[in-house]
Amino acid sequence: MTQVEFEHIAIELRPSMWKVGMDFFGSSDDAEDVAQEALVQLWQYAEKLDAGRNISGLAIRIAKHCCVDMQRRRRGITVELMPAHEREIGADASPHEELERTEAAELLQQLIDGLNPRERELFELRQLDGLSNDEIAQRTGIAKASIQVMVSRARKKVYEEMRERLKK
Repeated sequence: MTQVEFEHIAIELRPSMWKVGMDFFGSSDDAEDVAQEALVQLWQYAEKLDAGRNISGLAIRIAKHCCVDMQRRRRGITVELMPAHEREIGADASPHEELERTEAAELLQQLIDGLNPRERELFELRQLDGLSNDEIAQRTGIAKASIQVMVSRARKKVYEEMRERLKK
């Protein structure tokens, strides 16, 4: 499938991907993130797809997986970014597991601190404070579309760097 064919199909698929995100999260901002991430992942398969074939089922499946992945990441970020003294060690958590959690939280915080100041501010407002893109736009004076792009880039930077460092 060519890029032009993909762009044409993406316009048709985006609303259904957005709806999957909206149904899952109940938030327009999150639904936009799901649609954007799902289209990026679908693009990775574009060369293997036949333009004449109906790919809406695959697109919906990818969007559902994106929702689950986003939810898992949020749980990890919410838990891992809590200061160590505020976290309760679970009865079933070993000292080794607690050490790994602490180290992962410290690494994540380092990666967030390594973002440029504007990206870090927007990332923290969205991911840690839980503000919507509209609320962030009101607070910062930045256009909502720009916020969405910058937060998405910041997430991607943090995620990819975390993945690379944990491979070592």
